[in-house]
Amino acid sequence: MMRFLRRTFGRGSMRRYQSPGERDRRGRGGIGTLPQPHPHLHQQQLHHVPTVVTGGAVVHIPAAGNSKSVLTCRVLLLDGTDVSVDLPKNAKGQDLFEQILFHLDLVEVDYFGLQYMDTEQVAHWLDFTKPIKKQIKNGPPYTLHFRIKFYSSEPNNLHEEFTRYLFVLQLRQDILSSKLKCLYDVSVELAAYCLQAELGDCDPPDHSPELVSEFRFNPKQTEAMELDIFQKWREFRGKSPAQAELSFLNKCKWLEMYGVDMHVVKGRDGCDYALGLTPTGILVFEGPNKIGLFFWPKITRLDFRKSKLTLAVVEDDEQGHEQEHTFVFRLDNAKSCKHLWKCAVEHHAFFRLRQPTHGRAGKNDFVRLGSRFRFSGRTEYQATHGRLRRTSTFERRPSKRYPSRRQSTVKASNPAKAAHLSAQNNPDANIYPAQYKQNIPSAHEHWHAGHPVHPAQQLHPAHPVGGRKPTPDDRKARKPSNSRDEKYRYVQEQNGKNSGGAPSMMYQDNLMTTL
Repeated sequence: MMRFLRRTFGRGSMRRYQSPGERDRRGRGGIGTLPQPHPHLHQQQLHHVPTVVTGGAVVHIPAAGNSKSVLTCRVLLLDGTDVSVDLPKNAKGQDLFEQILFHLDLVEVDYFGLQYMDTEQVAHWLDFTKPIKKQIKNGPPYTLHFRIKFYSSEPNNLHEEFTRYLFVLQLRQDILSSKLKCLYDVSVELAAYCLQAELGDCDPPDHSPELVSEFRFNPKQTEAMELDIFQKWREFRGKSPAQAELSFLNKCKWLEMYGVDMHVVKGRDGCDYALGLTPTGILVFEGPNKIGLFFWPKITRLDFRKSKLTLAVVEDDEQGHEQEHTFVFRLDNAKSCKHLWKCAVEHHAFFRLRQPTHGRAGKNDFVRLGSRFRFSGRTEYQATHGRLRRTSTFERRPSKRYPSRRQSTVKASNPAKAAHLSAQNNPDANIYPAQYKQNIPSAHEHWHAGHPVHPAQQLHPAHPVGGRKPTPDDRKARKPSNSRDEKYRYVQEQNGKNSGGAPSMMYQDNLMTTL
């Protein structure tokens, strides 16, 4: 493997693929430019818009004191909550982060960060040591996303149930956005854990596979998958929400792309590759294929100059002697290169070190040249060996619900009513302003009529749901309602049954009344 990587990215072989003009510019102290890819290749391949998997709310945190000059930041949390924070105009990233942590009552804070988009729609992490308005150019108001920055290498080391709940929300978003891919059987099991954590034990008289179709767990979710999810959900009877979420995390940690932070680079041949930052090291991908791994202990130097990133890796030869090999990667521009370098430095410090280094860079430091940036947070070792509070309580927010497959079939047969119901079925979409609309992904639309429906499953007054005998609730559901308030109360009662008695944020037409 090392021979292939040296042949592909070795510094000594880079000149072989340069034109005479590029070699002349290099000789005069500049960096030659490679053929430019599509202008937004980075975000097209690797950037995934955060996906809202739970119903959100709007929260405003006013500025302290009577300051008239304020800086407004809008932060979208993992549960869909839209938090607006007013800060002094010269506030730093740490000030905003502390306000969010106080709002969440979060203790294990070292795994999380605030992410924003630059003018080219490339995601960056907010630097807590610098003023906000000097980092974000889009605003005010400045839009950010609270999300996981470092995925725990061992979720069992997460002490608090609330922290594990946030990890579950983030991983559900990663799966829905196709950032984290998993096999069919794994996807079914993960979805069943989510249902067990949110709705409790599966009760066939009240629950059916149609209930599963109101949730979104996978971008390629089908009716057959929902039936398998329902069957798997029945097997998890007796698990508490905390146990189901821990099982979810322990399943996710074995996925190949769990916690991998991907960045597009170019090799010496001008072809596109990807570097994936992980807790164990740096992965090298050629398309979907993993072709190499640089372990953190083997990386002795990491620096950048303009758009060129350089790695120095040691390897034992056949005689057992260590040999150092240098690998060179190129990016589209110097800004992207520095961003990748900073992410690599932070991953190395968080997962590899016991405590960060705060002194000046020495001759033998891991990072040198190019920047004075140093990781300023705590490491994973410090995070897992900190003090714990005795007790903590929190409320899980219900998942965002969609019309079931049966509702979609009814809508298709009555197009005039479909547009009206569509607006009522997604009332939470209206609480987000224009810049938040992209967080409700277009891939998660209502179910289409193209899904096959067995004749036995068609709605008919004489054929109850799922082939079971009519219950008083079924007969009540088929009676015409003379009052809108009466219908609303009935829907709320049915929603309470389906959610195990948990508080509900569902709306009138967003739930089947005969589940």
